[in-house]
Amino acid sequence: MTEYDYWKIFPRMPKKVMIGDITIRDGFQHEEKFISTAAKIYYAEELILAGCREIEIVNLGNPAGIPQFRDAEDVLAYFRSDKFKKRCAGKNINPDDIIFSAVTIREAAVDRAIELRQRGIGPDRLLMMVSTDEEHHFANSGTTLPEYWKEAERCTKKCNDAGMKMCGVVSTIWGSPISGATKLEEAVIFTKRWFEIGAYDIEHADHDGSASAAEVYRYFAMILDEMPIPELHLAHFHETKRVASASVLASLHAGITRFEGTLGGLGGQPANFLDDTPVRGTGDYYYRDPRYVGLICLEDLVVMIDELGIEHGYDVDKVLRLGKLMEKTIGRRLRSEAAINGRTEKEGHRHFARPGLRPKKEKRGEKPDQIYPAEWPAVPVLPECFKKPA
Repeated sequence: MTEYDYWKIFPRMPKKVMIGDITIRDGFQHEEKFISTAAKIYYAEELILAGCREIEIVNLGNPAGIPQFRDAEDVLAYFRSDKFKKRCAGKNINPDDIIFSAVTIREAAVDRAIELRQRGIGPDRLLMMVSTDEEHHFANSGTTLPEYWKEAERCTKKCNDAGMKMCGVVSTIWGSPISGATKLEEAVIFTKRWFEIGAYDIEHADHDGSASAAEVYRYFAMILDEMPIPELHLAHFHETKRVASASVLASLHAGITRFEGTLGGLGGQPANFLDDTPVRGTGDYYYRDPRYVGLICLEDLVVMIDELGIEHGYDVDKVLRLGKLMEKTIGRRLRSEAAINGRTEKEGHRHFARPGLRPKKEKRGEKPDQIYPAEWPAVPVLPECFKKPA
């Protein structure tokens, strides 16, 4: 007999997950207009009040190249302030349970994070990034891979000594927008290298939407076979082909428990234009259409996880409300379908019902709950040609 219990079919699939948010960092870095400090603080705080416990809020790289984050210190300072702590207390949230992360691609940014930590406003967790495709890595960091690994080793020790956690990011796992196909096995080795030099956890990133569900399952099964603590692994999927939700499901089947997204599916490369001025960013965009390169939508992801019956900790309605507000902040229609259409309501939408059904059934002599003609047998009689062979 066919097994119909989904959890028995996929025994590694978790009953509880952690969904982080990176709207303020990855989402806003791709926008070609400056998002105000007030807006960054508003959305980050509201996401936390809605249930987020891991949130990326700044890039501590040189503001000359990424001026979207010229207010990074102001944003970080707010989330160490008494005002923020008071808001958390009003919602019975312990601020110490929230992990604030910052991207620190190069050593100067790590040093800046340490200095901010010493001032009492630094992040809890830093991220440095390697790509298995050296061409892609060079485009992002300006270094060779051997050069960067040595830098990452130094920086990870500095980070750990300062009381922060280092997240090692592995990118181009399922392919590179520059060099094409890559090897999953190489990404597994890169993951081990990060742990070898002291990383706390790993972000496994599909930065250009190359992943397919089958290869995602295969990769994360390989990862968890060799490094079987799910909490150490975070899945990061971009949405360029509208298949990231399939990658999330494949990750769940493999046993992954940590994910992240952005409101409205925002994100992509750092912008090379801000307001009315060209800026460095990371150079030319390597996408055919830079409007459609962001992460999986947080709204859609939370709804999907919720409707799978998996615990996630979010107030789904609050997340959907924030998604609608984000469209006003950004000034255009974003990519979340759940923010527009909501989630599947088990009670239905009675206001869409057409009048006259009940009177028509009464007129025809049908019972209120009758759905078949009265003369039909109670049990369907399946024609022999459609039955399963003995």
